[in-house]
Amino acid sequence: MWNPIPGEFDDYIATPKDNFYQSLHTSVVNDEGKPLEVQIRTELMHEGAEYGIASHWRYKEGGKRKKDNTFDRRIEWLRSMMDWRQDLTDGQEFVDALKSDLFPDRVLAFTPRGDIIDLPNGATPIDFAYHIHTSVGERCRGAKVNGSLEPLNHSLESGDQVEILTSKTGGPSRDWLNTDLGYVRSARAREKIRGWFRKQARNQNIVTGRSVVERELQKLNIVGFSMEKIATIFGYQSIEDFFAAVGYGDVHGQTVVNRVVELLQRKFEQEVEALPPPEYAKHDLSIESSEVSVSGTRGLLTHLARCCHPVPGDEIMGYTTRVRGVTIHRKDCPNILRVRERDRLISVEWRTKPDKLYPVTVLIEAFDREGLLRDISTVVADEKVNMLDVATSNKGHEVHVKVTLEVSDLSQFSRVLNRVEELTNITKVQRYRPG
Repeated sequence: MWNPIPGEFDDYIATPKDNFYQSLHTSVVNDEGKPLEVQIRTELMHEGAEYGIASHWRYKEGGKRKKDNTFDRRIEWLRSMMDWRQDLTDGQEFVDALKSDLFPDRVLAFTPRGDIIDLPNGATPIDFAYHIHTSVGERCRGAKVNGSLEPLNHSLESGDQVEILTSKTGGPSRDWLNTDLGYVRSARAREKIRGWFRKQARNQNIVTGRSVVERELQKLNIVGFSMEKIATIFGYQSIEDFFAAVGYGDVHGQTVVNRVVELLQRKFEQEVEALPPPEYAKHDLSIESSEVSVSGTRGLLTHLARCCHPVPGDEIMGYTTRVRGVTIHRKDCPNILRVRERDRLISVEWRTKPDKLYPVTVLIEAFDREGLLRDISTVVADEKVNMLDVATSNKGHEVHVKVTLEVSDLSQFSRVLNRVEELTNITKVQRYRPG
């Protein structure tokens, strides 16, 4: 007969799936060298596989059911589904839970005593711990898989022996709810974790939630966005309720950031174009069609972005607005890097005029000394560059100078930077980058 393929035998009769599917699965190699999958089951098992467990629920006339040894197990399975439904916050989460825990591929792992734990595909030691008992999951601090220590987001495989390492006290980590970190796969474990955080003190969750939101926003350098507005976006009447929800784990910090970024990008055009021109900007930031080529085409309405002030020599990118033609940005402008509507970005290149001047801002850091501003002004004047605006601030013995210049191109600007950098006591010179 044909030879079996090693490792390709599954006995779902001895260990049925959670949905009570029963069958023998194996794979063999035929005479032509091709693999062939074989499924062996009784007619009753086949009926259950094709039509579900309800096909076996038969009742006699008068409402009396036939003797069925698995009936109680099926009822228990439905009860567990209903228990999960009570823990979930909406119908969609319940559907997601069923999709997760009834996925065809399952993981059959073992406790040190040999008990079988049936888990969703990709399950982790945390899923394993919560399947044993809620308290085991809450106190889980590590896991040994087949005798070796593994991280808590390690993906288990069928046949693994798992030993959960616990502490006497403590609770789950909020990171376990971060889907990007992959700590939890099963809906059961996820809802048990959320339930634990809901039981914690409200005031502590408000403090924790605020910290989580502020930290996530700072990662992307998003400042000045109203927390009250964020709370309203997520449907909370007060900022305290919103922070508490984040602290409970009902709203994840990354979800908040994604929503804020989406709103910022949606209003990208309006916010950029609504920026008021600086007081020194006596010239118009619009540029003639002969100064840039948009995707090889001249004659389109274009103007320079006020957020990044591109100058000839910079690598630039065009953003198609709805009412003001094409806005020209530097390629490294944060507004361009964050935009999601990539189809509104178009290729542009400089076609400059020799007499055109462009505003650009420089940040200078130095140890303060007498005559520092005079020396900077002398360098600027020697290069025949106009100085439009100067602002200074002191921090102890250090001084920060923000200078806005009018240059013809990037090479002229670079010469000014190099000469300023050579001055005494200058520690840092760089072009100002918004955002």
